[in-house]
Amino acid sequence: MTGFCEPAYGDRSLGDVVPAVAAALGQPLGPAPTGLELPGAASYVVFLIDGLGANLLARHAEAAPYLSSLLATSTTGTAGVPSTTSTSLTSLGTGLVPGGHGLVGFTTRVPGTDELLNALLWDADVDPTEWQPHATAFARLQAKGVRVSVVNKREFDGSGLTIAAHRGAEYVGVDRVGERIAAVVAASADSPSLTYVYDGDLDWTGHRWGVSSSHWEQQLAMIDHEAEQLRDALPADRRLMVVADHGMVDVPTGARIDVAEDIDLTAGVALIGGEARFRHLYCKGGAVPDVVSCWRDKLGEKAEVLTRGEAIGRGWFGPVDPLVLPRIGDVVVACRGDNAILSTEGFPYEPFLIGMHGSLTDDEMLIPFLVD
Repeated sequence: MTGFCEPAYGDRSLGDVVPAVAAALGQPLGPAPTGLELPGAASYVVFLIDGLGANLLARHAEAAPYLSSLLATSTTGTAGVPSTTSTSLTSLGTGLVPGGHGLVGFTTRVPGTDELLNALLWDADVDPTEWQPHATAFARLQAKGVRVSVVNKREFDGSGLTIAAHRGAEYVGVDRVGERIAAVVAASADSPSLTYVYDGDLDWTGHRWGVSSSHWEQQLAMIDHEAEQLRDALPADRRLMVVADHGMVDVPTGARIDVAEDIDLTAGVALIGGEARFRHLYCKGGAVPDVVSCWRDKLGEKAEVLTRGEAIGRGWFGPVDPLVLPRIGDVVVACRGDNAILSTEGFPYEPFLIGMHGSLTDDEMLIPFLVD
């Protein structure tokens, strides 16, 4: 399948980061990932920069001299599918593939209902411990005597996504860069320890202004300075690992298709989920073959249109738990190139986004694993 980057589950995907760190701390959680071997240390800090794809960092190396200086000696990994924040953060925190942890999209159907769960806002009446019932990798590592801390904004403490993805770790609420760095230094002082810290500003900037904008490049420069400050504040015996959850592509106006403007694309579709670069289509009874045929004819080379079974067969979600199966669309649509499938009736903000992600292009899937 040309033009797509397949997820490297069990080798060098985002879900392999914590198992690799655990092995480096001398507290393995199981077999180490085959493609991600980290240097030993008593303490690790994992800094996740939302939206910093490996290709984007390479293209804008001059704006990020510190981070780009680590590229030559580091590994490139992959996000899971879809390449979106809620899926990726849960893969990192649980060490599971999307088909295992069950957060298989930005928005997905709550089985047995006509409602969508927005996994970032957690706006449905869903218990996150039931939606994602497995012990997280953070909790498993904590149980082995490793201090595990999550350093993130105060507003995310106790959120549905935090509980699903990161429960079992000590939560440290911070809102500004200075207190963020201070909190990481304090949390990582214990040995052995894993401290996870998150910054979402680059992703927000990319959505709003695009990754080709001066706004995005300026934000990258600020985050590069933050990462370097963090490294300088940490003692030399603590390892810093910088990762991302996905990359991003800019979607021009001419590459956008709105299903609200084409009645054929809504025929047989009961509910549209996912996001503009990766759609979950939940179909009416018996309509799957017609929906697949219509969407393939309409989109052509602009997207890969697969049934749920075909997508699972290609390994996009990894092994899929039976409870997770109905959350995946009966049909999934992964955009190629810089195309996007908008659904303005359900997602009225989508026309205002310039940068988008979710699909399997290199720019979205490839993520840096930078170690210093």
